[in-house]
Amino acid sequence: MLKAIGWSKRNPALAWRDYLEMTKPKVVLLMLVTALVGMALASPGWVALPTLVSGLSGIGLMAGAAAAVNHLLDRRIDTIMARTHNRPVATGRVSPFHGGVFAAVIGSLGFVILYGFVNPLTAWLTLASLVGYALIYTGFLKRATPQNIVIGGLAGAMPPLLGWTSVTGDFHGHGLLLVIIIFTWTPPHFWALAVHRRDEYAKADIPMLPVTHGIEYTKTSILLYSFLLVIACMLPVLVGMSGGIYLLGSTVLSLWFLVKAWQLKYSPKPDSAIKLFLFSIWQLLALFVLLLVDHYLPVGL
Repeated sequence: MLKAIGWSKRNPALAWRDYLEMTKPKVVLLMLVTALVGMALASPGWVALPTLVSGLSGIGLMAGAAAAVNHLLDRRIDTIMARTHNRPVATGRVSPFHGGVFAAVIGSLGFVILYGFVNPLTAWLTLASLVGYALIYTGFLKRATPQNIVIGGLAGAMPPLLGWTSVTGDFHGHGLLLVIIIFTWTPPHFWALAVHRRDEYAKADIPMLPVTHGIEYTKTSILLYSFLLVIACMLPVLVGMSGGIYLLGSTVLSLWFLVKAWQLKYSPKPDSAIKLFLFSIWQLLALFVLLLVDHYLPVGL
């Protein structure tokens, strides 16, 4: 198996880092945090250890496979953009064939774990998310429409629902509310990066919103979505999923995001867009940690 993905031809330490990089571990870690929160909120007490381990392992492996396919399909674009030019497939450190075998192996393993040790619904939903991100978004939408991240963002928003179904084996509206938060967060998060990297996207011929509609239009869109995000973040409180800890923390985070989006639009500095992008990552992580803390340490409203 290691020979099939090209491992035997290279220094094992270097190969390990290259293949790990292909899985986008930081992104997958954030996804697993949101999946963990979905598991916890679906459980009246602590999540059963077998479900926790199997669910997070399967979801993580399939998310890593989707990221690896993204590296394969975007290898031409990656060579053009400064942020991605040193990726393993773009530089040739991992061949497309070996990268494809690697993605197929870890994706298949993740599916088997979910199907056999969690439940079929979670396995099929995770596979649908993989196809949505790796093939529909990366392979088509990213190159076809400036609304690529809006439409394709649904696939990336699925982990908390996958965590929920891992525990319950069924859909629930509360799990979908968690998806709505990430779905609403995704456009302003990525558009902030696209504003910062506008010239690179234009050079790569990717129709991101700042390229097709201009930077000012994109800043306005970021601000409008920020208002929607404030509302989305309140949904868990409005339906009784969460209490005082989440309400206080999410309000501060949402307003902070809104202030940064307002500054980007009306009093921008050269680094305003990238600072909003970086803040948005920590904001989403903090939101879901707050959901987790509030679930186990509830404070009444």
